[in-house]
Amino acid sequence: MKKISLTVLSLMIVMSFAFAQKKEKSKPATFKWYTFDEAIELNTKVPKKVFVDVYTDWCGWCKKMEATTFSDSIIRNYMMQNFYPVRLNAEGKDTVFFNGSYYVNPSPTSPRSTHQLAVALLQGRMSYPSIVVLNEKMEILNSMMGYKTASEMETILHFFAENAYSKTTFAKYLETFKGKVAQ
Repeated sequence: MKKISLTVLSLMIVMSFAFAQKKEKSKPATFKWYTFDEAIELNTKVPKKVFVDVYTDWCGWCKKMEATTFSDSIIRNYMMQNFYPVRLNAEGKDTVFFNGSYYVNPSPTSPRSTHQLAVALLQGRMSYPSIVVLNEKMEILNSMMGYKTASEMETILHFFAENAYSKTTFAKYLETFKGKVAQ
């Protein structure tokens, strides 16, 4: 009887350990916003598209998109798997080397002075929040202005991650896309 109890107890310990390991493996990767420099460096090692959230500290819609859209686990997991997510403060003060040029904030002590990289990525159309998608060669695929819900963002992410942009229009893609994010 003692031998059976000991065997059952051992089996339960082994099973619980195996279950814990399986559960650990299924955990999504920790979400991280990269700096522009980090994304460029990572892209040289393992090429992926780069997703850039262009924001400012004073922008209410930027804060809302961070709190709602970017906090959605489906969005975060998909973004980490398929992109290097970058947050770029459009009024930031860092110097960034990108595609052979240095980008700076020309008046870093002035309020609301815009960083040159934000101007370049948004092609002079300064609106916050905005998102920019770069391909693996660090070329701009598209920039979009305005707040996006998690559902809208899911469609955008899939459209670019699946390279659908090279085969169809966004409007046509939208007609057939079935997302996982609740409306």
